[in-house]
Amino acid sequence: MIDGLIELGFPPSDDQINSFLTYISELKKWNKVYNLTGLKEDKDIISKHFLDSLLYLKAMPDGEIRVADIGSGAGFPGIPIKIIRPEIEMYLVEPSRKKSAFLRHIISQIGLSGIEVIEKGIEQIKVNKELPELVDIAVTRALFSIKDFLKKASHIVRRDGIFILNKGPKAHEETKMLRDMDTKFEILKLALPFSEIERFIVVIGPPKLSGLIISE
Repeated sequence: MIDGLIELGFPPSDDQINSFLTYISELKKWNKVYNLTGLKEDKDIISKHFLDSLLYLKAMPDGEIRVADIGSGAGFPGIPIKIIRPEIEMYLVEPSRKKSAFLRHIISQIGLSGIEVIEKGIEQIKVNKELPELVDIAVTRALFSIKDFLKKASHIVRRDGIFILNKGPKAHEETKMLRDMDTKFEILKLALPFSEIERFIVVIGPPKLSGLIISE
């Protein structure tokens, strides 16, 4: 865990390491009953859940921002992001009662503040009701196609906000539709530590903005 965080450029504090240790312990306990993740080994959970979640930070601005993790599941990528960037105001959107219960439990166990679980589907969420205000960034982890994500989450993101998705090698094919929408986007190709896996972080600017950026 420590080596992976350092490799990503996030040298951890003792408190952050303890938070991740608590997280992995509680995730494995709950997983025996609720099947929160198909990964069983510590190394796989650290690499493919924790470190994979932190790749999103490569696309996020510094400072105090509001982020919504859509379809958070067992807390990925929202909770690892929050552990490393505690100044971020985080909303975990998860309709499953069992998964939402786990999210509340792990937030309490780690002692995180400035993070809230919203137990509803993204389509049901209304700003100034379930969500206190528009967010700066919406993220999701391979849950939606790009088109569906923009359609479902746009109503909670401020007008000049961004959308971030973690995609596989077919990211370039899926982003073709963004050209037709005249939408600015960027693809960050990143290596997942301790594996041969490459991730493609798709960063989508405000819809209907002119310009196109692709970087690798």
